[in-house]
Amino acid sequence: MTAPVPLLPPPAERLTAWGRLRDRMLLDPEWHRIIRWFAPLVVTLLAAVLRLANLGHPHELMFDETYYVKDAWSLWTLGYEGTWGDGANEAFPNGDTNALGTTGSFIVHPPLGKWIIALGMGVFGAGSSEAWRLATALVGTATVLLVYLVALALTRSIVAATVAGLLLAIDGLSIVMSRIALLDGTLTFFMLLGFLFVLHDRKRSMPLLGYADPDNRETLWGRIIWRRPWLIAAGVALGAASAVKWSGMYALAGLGLYLVVTDALARRRAGIAFWPMDAAARQGPVTFMLLVPPALLTYLVCWTGWLVTAGGYDRQSDANPLIALWKYHQSMYGFHVGLTTGHPYASPAWQWPLLIRPTAVWVGDGAGCGTDHCISVISSIPNPLIWYAGIAAALFLLYRFVRGLIMRRPMSWAYAVPLVGLAVTYVPWLMFPSRTIFQFYTVAMIPFLVLALVLALREIAGRRDHPLHRRQSGERTVFVVLAVALVLSAFFYPVWTGTSVPYEFWLIHNWMPTWV
Repeated sequence: MTAPVPLLPPPAERLTAWGRLRDRMLLDPEWHRIIRWFAPLVVTLLAAVLRLANLGHPHELMFDETYYVKDAWSLWTLGYEGTWGDGANEAFPNGDTNALGTTGSFIVHPPLGKWIIALGMGVFGAGSSEAWRLATALVGTATVLLVYLVALALTRSIVAATVAGLLLAIDGLSIVMSRIALLDGTLTFFMLLGFLFVLHDRKRSMPLLGYADPDNRETLWGRIIWRRPWLIAAGVALGAASAVKWSGMYALAGLGLYLVVTDALARRRAGIAFWPMDAAARQGPVTFMLLVPPALLTYLVCWTGWLVTAGGYDRQSDANPLIALWKYHQSMYGFHVGLTTGHPYASPAWQWPLLIRPTAVWVGDGAGCGTDHCISVISSIPNPLIWYAGIAAALFLLYRFVRGLIMRRPMSWAYAVPLVGLAVTYVPWLMFPSRTIFQFYTVAMIPFLVLALVLALREIAGRRDHPLHRRQSGERTVFVVLAVALVLSAFFYPVWTGTSVPYEFWLIHNWMPTWV
């Protein structure tokens, strides 16, 4: 009996040079084991170097560090945010914290992010600017690893996951927000952690529903799944995100809807007759109980310092500490909805995709650059290629996703994850057009823009069944994009880290007049 004629030429003839190298390394068990650990280690170490190098510069409270760093030290010493007297900003970098009083201060964000900032100062002292920023920098570094893991869960590709981690590691907005003791980088970490846990839950729970019977015999109702530990973990992570900033609740709500929708679609694939009602009315309440109560409990635990002490703001407003906390939250909510104070770097959300007004978080005199006219700037400008290409990629994924739904064509449901992430980190801010908000809030969007860009780059690179010339041109395009992104990050790194540079050098980084 003769051997069948192969439908495809030998692999070496139908693979690009990159494809042959990739397969040689990833299909070999020993090399695969090495790369599986080496790739995330390299991108995480790169992220650490870019975020930790010269972290203490400048040795002064910059931008909103004036609130969060001092509040963090207050939490560490009092258990709640106290008031600070005159001259505190000038004295604090010298380790002088005598201006801290015991009267509770009205603060407008939950305490977890400030507790995390306080960890560095608790170890190294209040007078070290490296200590103020250390925990935030480590959290920002860990966020790069999280993006790698999320991309790996979505694509099952070490190459795609490595590209995702690399892009976030070198992005300017992520770098800047990891090198300043604000809350948004920590918020991003916990939100992304929640997404990762939800993906693990999907991987574990969806196969439990089974698939449609080959004889097309439908089942009226499906299985209700209670044992979902990853979902409980997601609730804890999203509760922690909300305990950093209330915008974490948007992620909690958005992922809750995502879970119901994906449960419904899984039940349809399993041949369940009443799959919409089954997911919404039967599994939905169980999902809610596994997700929301752990989030609420985590949020309340983060207020322990305020609850167990007596000096916090409004702590004595009611004998019941939980009622007192509720009254305090009403005051905080009133502040947020009424915040319309002007700021030179305020940027409404409609401007964010266009990158109209990045935030300059610090400007120095630039002494010591070797010329007469120098400047030092820390600006939260993202890597422009990563940002604009990420926006374009998100629009591409949205088009492909909607087109697939309308025309009922096969599509990758991995597209939904970055789209959900962008929806919960961007769309809610459009509802507050007059509120004072800033472009650097988009640090929570950057991981999902990177994921969208990686998924789009995979489409550009082509699949194995595409013609060889198509894959060669696609792979060259991807390599050019990555090379240009690396060059731009090297070009912008001085204005992300406050390096003293000639004034003319700084000017060529301002591609729009509004970037100044």
